[in-house]
Amino acid sequence: MTDFCDKAREAEHEMRTLFPVTPLQRNDHLSARFEADIWLKREDLSPVRSYKIRGAFTAMRKVLADTPEQTLFICASAGNHAQGVAFVCRHFGVKGVIFMPVTTPQQKISKTRIFGGDAIEIRLVGDYFDDTLGAAKAYCNDKGGHFLSPFDDADVIEGQASVAVEMLEQLGRSPDVVVLPVGGGGLSAGITKCLAEYAPKTALRYVEPAGGASLKAALAVGHPVSLSRVDTFVDGAAVARIGDLTFSALKNTVYEDVLTAPEDRICTTILDMLNVEGVVLEPAGALSVDALVDLKELIRGKCVVCVTSGGNFDFERLPEVKERAQRYAGLKKYFILRLPQRPGALRDFLELLGPEDNITRFEYLKKSARNFGSVLIGIETLKAENFNVMFGRLDTAGLAYTDITNDETISEFVI
Repeated sequence: MTDFCDKAREAEHEMRTLFPVTPLQRNDHLSARFEADIWLKREDLSPVRSYKIRGAFTAMRKVLADTPEQTLFICASAGNHAQGVAFVCRHFGVKGVIFMPVTTPQQKISKTRIFGGDAIEIRLVGDYFDDTLGAAKAYCNDKGGHFLSPFDDADVIEGQASVAVEMLEQLGRSPDVVVLPVGGGGLSAGITKCLAEYAPKTALRYVEPAGGASLKAALAVGHPVSLSRVDTFVDGAAVARIGDLTFSALKNTVYEDVLTAPEDRICTTILDMLNVEGVVLEPAGALSVDALVDLKELIRGKCVVCVTSGGNFDFERLPEVKERAQRYAGLKKYFILRLPQRPGALRDFLELLGPEDNITRFEYLKKSARNFGSVLIGIETLKAENFNVMFGRLDTAGLAYTDITNDETISEFVI
Protein backbone atom coordinates (compact mmCIF):
# COMPACT_ATOMS: atom_id res chain seq x y z
CA MET A 1 0.00 0.00 0.00
CA THR A 2 2.93 2.32 0.73
CA ASP A 3 4.02 2.01 -2.90
CA PHE A 4 0.53 3.03 -4.08
CA CYS A 5 0.41 6.03 -1.74
CA ASP A 6 3.86 7.17 -2.83
CA LYS A 7 2.70 7.03 -6.44
CA ALA A 8 -0.44 8.99 -5.53
CA ARG A 9 1.74 11.67 -3.96
CA GLU A 10 3.91 11.75 -7.06
CA ALA A 11 0.82 12.03 -9.23
CA GLU A 12 -0.46 14.94 -7.14
CA HIS A 13 2.91 16.69 -7.42
CA GLU A 14 3.16 16.19 -11.19
CA MET A 15 -0.32 17.48 -11.95
CA ARG A 16 0.57 20.89 -10.55
CA THR A 17 2.10 21.51 -13.96
CA LEU A 18 -1.45 21.26 -15.34
CA PHE A 19 -3.76 22.83 -12.77
CA PRO A 20 -3.73 24.15 -9.18
CA VAL A 21 -5.03 22.32 -6.14
CA THR A 22 -8.83 22.24 -6.03
CA PRO A 23 -10.29 24.00 -2.97
CA LEU A 24 -11.31 22.31 0.26
CA GLN A 25 -14.00 24.60 1.67
CA ARG A 26 -15.90 24.53 4.92
CA ASN A 27 -19.62 24.85 4.20
CA ASP A 28 -21.43 26.82 6.91
CA HIS A 29 -24.88 26.04 5.53
CA LEU A 30 -24.44 22.27 5.64
CA SER A 31 -22.51 22.41 8.91
CA ALA A 32 -25.38 24.22 10.62
CA ARG A 33 -28.03 22.00 9.05
CA PHE A 34 -26.40 18.74 10.13
CA GLU A 35 -24.70 20.00 13.32
CA ALA A 36 -21.29 18.93 12.05
CA ASP A 37 -18.06 20.38 10.67
CA ILE A 38 -18.63 19.77 6.96
CA TRP A 39 -16.08 20.44 4.24
CA LEU A 40 -16.44 20.13 0.49
CA LYS A 41 -13.56 18.96 -1.69
CA ARG A 42 -14.48 20.97 -4.77
CA GLU A 43 -13.56 18.77 -7.74
CA ASP A 44 -16.25 20.69 -9.61
CA LEU A 45 -13.74 23.55 -9.72
CA SER A 46 -11.03 21.76 -11.69
CA PRO A 47 -10.29 23.12 -15.19
CA VAL A 48 -12.77 20.63 -16.69
CA ARG A 49 -15.16 20.87 -13.72
CA SER A 50 -14.60 17.28 -12.59
CA TYR A 51 -11.94 15.05 -11.05
CA LYS A 52 -11.60 13.05 -14.29
CA ILE A 53 -8.70 15.21 -15.41
CA ARG A 54 -6.57 13.62 -12.67
CA GLY A 55 -6.79 10.05 -13.89
CA ALA A 56 -6.43 11.02 -17.54
CA PHE A 57 -3.33 13.10 -16.80
CA THR A 58 -1.65 10.46 -14.65
CA ALA A 59 -2.30 7.62 -17.07
CA MET A 60 -1.14 9.61 -20.09
CA ARG A 61 1.93 10.94 -18.30
CA LYS A 62 3.07 7.44 -17.37
CA VAL A 63 2.43 6.01 -20.83
CA LEU A 64 4.45 8.81 -22.44
CA ALA A 65 7.29 8.32 -19.94
CA ASP A 66 7.51 4.60 -20.74
CA THR A 67 6.79 4.77 -24.48
CA PRO A 68 7.38 8.31 -25.75
CA GLU A 69 6.67 7.16 -29.29
CA GLN A 70 3.02 6.55 -28.33
CA THR A 71 1.21 9.61 -29.60
CA LEU A 72 -2.34 8.32 -30.11
CA PHE A 73 -4.83 8.02 -27.25
CA ILE A 74 -8.40 6.82 -27.57
CA CYS A 75 -11.35 6.93 -25.19
CA ALA A 76 -15.10 6.40 -25.20
CA SER A 77 -17.16 8.82 -23.14
CA ALA A 78 -20.15 11.10 -23.34
CA GLY A 79 -19.15 13.28 -20.43
CA ASN A 80 -16.45 14.21 -17.96
CA HIS A 81 -13.88 11.60 -18.99
CA ALA A 82 -13.99 12.87 -22.57
CA GLN A 83 -13.37 16.42 -21.41
CA GLY A 84 -10.50 15.37 -19.16
CA VAL A 85 -8.83 13.37 -21.91
CA ALA A 86 -9.27 16.24 -24.37
CA PHE A 87 -7.67 18.75 -21.98
CA VAL A 88 -4.70 16.48 -21.27
CA CYS A 89 -4.13 15.63 -24.95
CA ARG A 90 -3.76 19.31 -25.70
CA HIS A 91 -1.41 19.70 -22.71
CA PHE A 92 0.92 16.93 -23.88
CA GLY A 93 0.57 17.74 -27.56
CA VAL A 94 -0.60 14.26 -28.53
CA LYS A 95 -3.43 13.07 -30.74
CA GLY A 96 -6.69 12.05 -29.07
CA VAL A 97 -9.66 10.36 -30.70
CA ILE A 98 -12.77 10.56 -28.55
CA PHE A 99 -15.73 8.36 -29.35
CA MET A 100 -19.14 9.61 -28.20
CA PRO A 101 -22.66 8.23 -28.72
CA VAL A 102 -24.65 9.88 -31.49
CA THR A 103 -27.16 10.91 -28.81
CA THR A 104 -24.60 12.98 -26.87
CA PRO A 105 -25.93 16.52 -26.19
CA GLN A 106 -24.29 19.18 -28.33
CA GLN A 107 -23.22 21.09 -25.23
CA LYS A 108 -20.96 18.21 -24.15
CA ILE A 109 -19.54 17.78 -27.63
CA SER A 110 -18.75 21.49 -27.84
CA LYS A 111 -17.05 21.60 -24.43
CA THR A 112 -14.91 18.58 -25.28
CA ARG A 113 -13.86 20.20 -28.56
CA ILE A 114 -13.01 23.46 -26.77
CA PHE A 115 -10.82 21.68 -24.21
CA GLY A 116 -9.00 19.58 -26.82
CA GLY A 117 -8.75 22.03 -29.71
CA ASP A 118 -6.75 20.75 -32.66
CA ALA A 119 -5.29 17.92 -30.57
CA ILE A 120 -8.46 15.82 -30.70
CA GLU A 121 -10.94 14.30 -33.08
CA ILE A 122 -14.49 13.51 -32.00
CA ARG A 123 -16.29 10.57 -33.55
CA LEU A 124 -20.01 10.09 -32.98
CA VAL A 125 -20.77 6.37 -33.15
CA GLY A 126 -23.74 4.33 -31.88
CA ASP A 127 -27.00 5.13 -30.15
CA TYR A 128 -25.90 3.37 -26.94
CA PHE A 129 -22.65 3.57 -25.03
CA ASP A 130 -21.82 -0.13 -25.43
CA ASP A 131 -21.79 0.40 -29.21
CA THR A 132 -19.57 3.45 -28.78
CA LEU A 133 -17.17 1.58 -26.51
CA GLY A 134 -16.89 -1.31 -28.94
CA ALA A 135 -16.12 1.02 -31.83
CA ALA A 136 -13.47 2.85 -29.79
CA LYS A 137 -11.67 -0.34 -28.79
CA ALA A 138 -11.78 -1.71 -32.34
CA TYR A 139 -10.30 1.55 -33.65
CA CYS A 140 -7.65 1.47 -30.93
CA ASN A 141 -6.57 -2.06 -31.87
CA ASP A 142 -6.53 -1.19 -35.56
CA LYS A 143 -4.46 1.98 -35.15
CA GLY A 144 -2.18 0.85 -32.35
CA GLY A 145 -3.33 3.55 -29.96
CA HIS A 146 -3.54 3.51 -26.17
CA PHE A 147 -7.03 3.14 -24.74
CA LEU A 148 -7.75 5.34 -21.73
CA SER A 149 -10.35 3.70 -19.51
CA PRO A 150 -12.54 6.08 -17.49
CA PHE A 151 -12.04 4.11 -14.26
CA ASP A 152 -10.83 0.50 -14.59
CA ASP A 153 -7.14 1.29 -15.00
CA ALA A 154 -4.42 1.19 -12.34
CA ASP A 155 -2.89 4.50 -13.41
CA VAL A 156 -6.28 6.20 -13.54
CA ILE A 157 -7.06 4.97 -10.01
CA GLU A 158 -3.68 6.25 -8.88
CA GLY A 159 -4.42 9.66 -10.35
CA GLN A 160 -7.83 9.89 -8.68
CA ALA A 161 -6.15 9.09 -5.33
CA SER A 162 -4.46 12.49 -5.54
CA VAL A 163 -7.77 13.91 -4.26
CA ALA A 164 -7.05 12.28 -0.89
CA VAL A 165 -3.45 13.54 -0.85
CA GLU A 166 -4.61 17.12 -1.34
CA MET A 167 -7.52 16.81 1.08
CA LEU A 168 -5.36 15.65 3.99
CA GLU A 169 -2.75 18.35 3.40
CA GLN A 170 -5.41 21.06 3.15
CA LEU A 171 -7.34 19.94 6.22
CA GLY A 172 -4.19 19.40 8.28
CA ARG A 173 -5.69 16.40 10.04
CA SER A 174 -7.65 13.25 9.36
CA PRO A 175 -11.40 13.84 9.04
CA ASP A 176 -13.77 11.67 11.02
CA VAL A 177 -15.84 10.76 7.94
CA VAL A 178 -15.31 10.99 4.19
CA VAL A 179 -18.30 10.60 1.86
CA LEU A 180 -17.51 9.39 -1.65
CA PRO A 181 -19.64 9.16 -4.79
CA VAL A 182 -19.39 5.89 -6.72
CA GLY A 183 -19.90 5.27 -10.42
CA GLY A 184 -17.32 2.98 -12.00
CA GLY A 185 -15.31 3.21 -8.80
CA GLY A 186 -12.08 4.91 -9.90
CA LEU A 187 -12.35 7.84 -7.49
CA SER A 188 -13.60 5.82 -4.54
CA ALA A 189 -11.02 3.06 -5.07
CA GLY A 190 -8.13 5.50 -5.21
CA ILE A 191 -9.19 7.48 -2.17
CA THR A 192 -9.98 4.32 -0.20
CA LYS A 193 -6.54 2.85 -0.83
CA CYS A 194 -4.85 6.13 0.07
CA LEU A 195 -6.79 6.74 3.29
CA ALA A 196 -6.26 3.16 4.45
CA GLU A 197 -2.65 4.12 5.08
CA TYR A 198 -2.73 7.86 5.72
CA ALA A 199 -5.96 8.07 7.74
CA PRO A 200 -6.89 4.55 8.88
CA LYS A 201 -9.30 5.80 11.55
CA THR A 202 -11.37 7.82 9.08
CA ALA A 203 -14.77 6.24 8.43
CA LEU A 204 -15.70 5.97 4.76
CA ARG A 205 -19.19 6.04 3.37
CA TYR A 206 -20.03 5.50 -0.26
CA VAL A 207 -23.08 6.68 -2.17
CA GLU A 208 -24.50 5.48 -5.49
CA PRO A 209 -27.58 6.56 -7.41
CA ALA A 210 -30.46 4.24 -6.54
CA GLY A 211 -30.93 3.47 -10.22
CA GLY A 212 -27.30 2.44 -10.71
CA ALA A 213 -26.07 0.76 -7.54
CA SER A 214 -23.37 -1.40 -9.14
CA LEU A 215 -21.10 -1.49 -6.06
CA LYS A 216 -23.88 -2.75 -3.79
CA ALA A 217 -24.78 -5.38 -6.40
CA ALA A 218 -21.16 -6.53 -6.55
CA LEU A 219 -20.76 -6.64 -2.77
CA ALA A 220 -23.92 -8.75 -2.48
CA VAL A 221 -22.42 -11.56 -4.55
CA GLY A 222 -18.70 -10.98 -4.07
CA HIS A 223 -17.82 -9.96 -7.63
CA PRO A 224 -18.80 -7.35 -10.25
CA VAL A 225 -22.12 -7.99 -11.98
CA SER A 226 -24.00 -6.14 -14.70
CA LEU A 227 -27.22 -4.46 -13.66
CA SER A 228 -30.18 -5.38 -15.85
CA ARG A 229 -31.43 -1.80 -15.85
CA VAL A 230 -29.81 1.57 -15.13
CA ASP A 231 -31.51 4.93 -14.58
CA THR A 232 -29.31 7.31 -16.58
CA PHE A 233 -30.41 10.54 -14.86
CA VAL A 234 -27.22 10.64 -12.74
CA ASP A 235 -25.22 10.24 -15.93
CA GLY A 236 -21.82 10.76 -14.32
CA ALA A 237 -22.34 7.76 -12.03
CA ALA A 238 -24.89 5.64 -13.91
CA VAL A 239 -22.63 2.63 -14.45
CA ALA A 240 -24.10 -0.83 -15.08
CA ARG A 241 -21.01 -2.71 -13.88
CA ILE A 242 -18.33 -1.57 -11.49
CA GLY A 243 -14.77 -2.10 -12.71
CA ASP A 244 -12.79 -5.23 -11.87
CA LEU A 245 -9.76 -3.30 -10.60
CA THR A 246 -11.87 -0.80 -8.72
CA PHE A 247 -13.91 -3.54 -7.06
CA SER A 248 -10.70 -5.25 -6.00
CA ALA A 249 -9.93 -2.13 -3.95
CA LEU A 250 -13.49 -1.89 -2.58
CA LYS A 251 -14.39 -5.56 -2.04
CA ASN A 252 -13.91 -5.39 1.73
CA THR A 253 -16.37 -2.52 2.09
CA VAL A 254 -19.18 -3.22 4.53
CA TYR A 255 -22.40 -3.58 2.55
CA GLU A 256 -24.29 -1.22 4.87
CA ASP A 257 -21.66 1.49 4.36
CA VAL A 258 -22.81 1.90 0.75
CA LEU A 259 -25.82 4.20 0.52
CA THR A 260 -28.20 4.65 -2.38
CA ALA A 261 -29.58 8.08 -3.21
CA PRO A 262 -32.99 8.38 -4.93
CA GLU A 263 -32.65 10.30 -8.18
CA ASP A 264 -35.52 12.68 -7.31
CA ARG A 265 -33.98 13.47 -3.93
CA ILE A 266 -30.67 14.29 -5.61
CA CYS A 267 -32.59 16.97 -7.49
CA THR A 268 -33.56 18.64 -4.20
CA THR A 269 -29.88 18.72 -3.26
CA ILE A 270 -28.86 20.24 -6.61
CA LEU A 271 -31.42 23.02 -6.17
CA ASP A 272 -30.51 23.60 -2.53
CA MET A 273 -26.81 23.99 -3.34
CA LEU A 274 -27.62 26.24 -6.29
CA ASN A 275 -30.17 28.48 -4.59
CA VAL A 276 -28.58 28.71 -1.14
CA GLU A 277 -24.86 28.41 -1.86
CA GLY A 278 -24.56 29.37 -5.52
CA VAL A 279 -22.74 26.07 -6.12
CA VAL A 280 -23.46 24.38 -9.46
CA LEU A 281 -23.30 20.58 -9.18
CA GLU A 282 -24.19 17.94 -11.73
CA PRO A 283 -26.27 15.01 -10.43
CA ALA A 284 -23.21 12.81 -9.80
CA GLY A 285 -21.42 15.75 -8.18
CA ALA A 286 -24.25 16.14 -5.67
CA LEU A 287 -24.26 12.51 -4.51
CA SER A 288 -22.01 12.92 -1.47
CA VAL A 289 -23.90 15.99 -0.22
CA ASP A 290 -27.24 14.29 -0.79
CA ALA A 291 -26.18 11.34 1.38
CA LEU A 292 -25.74 13.58 4.43
CA VAL A 293 -29.48 13.22 5.07
CA ASP A 294 -29.00 9.49 5.63
CA LEU A 295 -25.83 10.02 7.69
CA LYS A 296 -27.09 12.76 10.01
CA GLU A 297 -26.87 10.63 13.17
CA LEU A 298 -23.39 9.32 12.32
CA ILE A 299 -21.88 12.71 11.48
CA ARG A 300 -23.33 14.90 14.23
CA GLY A 301 -20.46 16.76 15.92
CA LYS A 302 -17.83 15.29 13.58
CA CYS A 303 -15.51 16.54 10.88
CA VAL A 304 -16.83 15.39 7.51
CA VAL A 305 -15.45 15.78 3.98
CA CYS A 306 -17.76 15.35 0.98
CA VAL A 307 -16.17 15.06 -2.44
CA THR A 308 -18.24 17.08 -4.93
CA SER A 309 -17.05 15.23 -7.98
CA GLY A 310 -18.36 17.37 -10.83
CA GLY A 311 -20.15 20.53 -11.90
CA ASN A 312 -20.86 19.97 -15.58
CA PHE A 313 -24.54 20.73 -15.31
CA ASP A 314 -26.51 21.50 -18.45
CA PHE A 315 -28.97 24.22 -17.44
CA GLU A 316 -31.41 22.98 -20.05
CA ARG A 317 -32.02 20.20 -17.52
CA LEU A 318 -33.04 22.67 -14.81
CA PRO A 319 -36.82 22.41 -15.46
CA GLU A 320 -36.58 18.61 -15.15
CA VAL A 321 -34.53 18.91 -11.96
CA LYS A 322 -37.07 21.30 -10.44
CA GLU A 323 -39.95 19.03 -11.47
CA ARG A 324 -38.35 15.95 -9.92
CA ALA A 325 -37.46 17.84 -6.75
CA GLN A 326 -41.04 19.06 -6.32
CA ARG A 327 -42.38 15.56 -6.82
CA TYR A 328 -39.95 14.15 -4.24
CA ALA A 329 -40.92 16.85 -1.74
CA GLY A 330 -44.60 16.10 -2.31
CA LEU A 331 -45.27 19.58 -3.68
CA LYS A 332 -46.33 18.49 -7.14
CA LYS A 333 -48.61 15.68 -8.25
CA TYR A 334 -50.17 14.38 -11.40
CA PHE A 335 -53.43 12.51 -11.47
CA ILE A 336 -56.08 11.40 -13.92
CA LEU A 337 -59.54 12.63 -13.04
CA ARG A 338 -62.79 11.12 -14.35
CA LEU A 339 -64.80 14.27 -14.95
CA PRO A 340 -68.55 14.32 -15.73
CA GLN A 341 -69.37 15.68 -19.20
CA ARG A 342 -71.87 18.32 -18.12
CA PRO A 343 -71.99 22.10 -17.88
CA GLY A 344 -70.42 23.35 -14.64
CA ALA A 345 -68.39 20.17 -13.91
CA LEU A 346 -65.07 21.94 -14.33
CA ARG A 347 -66.18 24.83 -12.14
CA ASP A 348 -67.25 22.37 -9.44
CA PHE A 349 -63.80 20.77 -9.54
CA LEU A 350 -61.99 24.11 -9.34
CA GLU A 351 -63.94 25.00 -6.21
CA LEU A 352 -62.43 21.94 -4.51
CA LEU A 353 -58.91 23.35 -4.81
CA GLY A 354 -57.32 25.23 -1.94
CA PRO A 355 -55.85 28.76 -2.03
CA GLU A 356 -52.28 27.39 -2.33
CA ASP A 357 -53.07 24.88 -5.10
CA ASN A 358 -52.02 25.82 -8.62
CA ILE A 359 -52.96 23.94 -11.80
CA THR A 360 -49.86 23.54 -13.99
CA ARG A 361 -51.35 21.13 -16.51
CA PHE A 362 -54.88 20.37 -17.66
CA GLU A 363 -55.44 18.12 -20.64
CA TYR A 364 -58.36 16.00 -21.81
CA LEU A 365 -57.00 12.58 -22.69
CA LYS A 366 -60.07 10.94 -24.18
CA LYS A 367 -63.74 10.31 -23.53
CA SER A 368 -63.94 7.04 -21.63
CA ALA A 369 -67.76 7.02 -21.76
CA ARG A 370 -70.57 9.17 -23.16
CA ASN A 371 -71.05 11.03 -19.89
CA PHE A 372 -67.48 11.09 -18.56
CA GLY A 373 -64.05 12.19 -19.78
CA SER A 374 -60.53 11.46 -18.52
CA VAL A 375 -58.46 14.51 -17.68
CA LEU A 376 -54.73 14.70 -16.95
CA ILE A 377 -54.12 17.26 -14.21
CA GLY A 378 -50.88 18.55 -12.73
CA ILE A 379 -51.01 20.56 -9.51
CA GLU A 380 -48.32 22.38 -7.52
CA THR A 381 -48.87 23.47 -3.96
CA LEU A 382 -46.90 25.16 -1.19
CA LYS A 383 -47.21 22.44 1.46
CA ALA A 384 -47.32 18.69 0.91
CA GLU A 385 -50.20 18.28 3.35
CA ASN A 386 -52.42 20.36 1.06
CA PHE A 387 -52.84 17.30 -1.16
CA ASN A 388 -54.43 15.34 1.69
CA VAL A 389 -57.03 18.08 2.01
CA MET A 390 -57.63 18.24 -1.74
CA PHE A 391 -57.97 14.47 -2.17
CA GLY A 392 -60.33 14.41 0.80
CA ARG A 393 -62.56 16.93 -0.95
CA LEU A 394 -62.47 14.90 -4.16
CA ASP A 395 -63.50 11.78 -2.24
CA THR A 396 -66.36 13.61 -0.54
CA ALA A 397 -67.54 14.93 -3.91
CA GLY A 398 -67.52 11.38 -5.28
CA LEU A 399 -65.02 12.14 -8.05
CA ALA A 400 -62.91 9.22 -9.27
CA TYR A 401 -59.17 9.91 -9.71
CA THR A 402 -55.85 8.04 -9.97
CA ASP A 403 -52.59 9.47 -8.64
CA ILE A 404 -49.95 8.70 -11.30
CA THR A 405 -47.12 10.80 -9.87
CA ASN A 406 -44.93 7.82 -9.02
CA ASP A 407 -46.17 5.45 -11.71
CA GLU A 408 -43.16 5.40 -14.05
CA THR A 409 -44.89 3.52 -16.84
CA ILE A 410 -47.93 5.77 -17.09
CA SER A 411 -46.12 9.04 -16.40
CA GLU A 412 -43.52 8.29 -19.09
CA PHE A 413 -46.25 8.39 -21.73
CA VAL A 414 -48.58 11.12 -20.49
CA ILE A 415 -46.49 13.57 -18.45
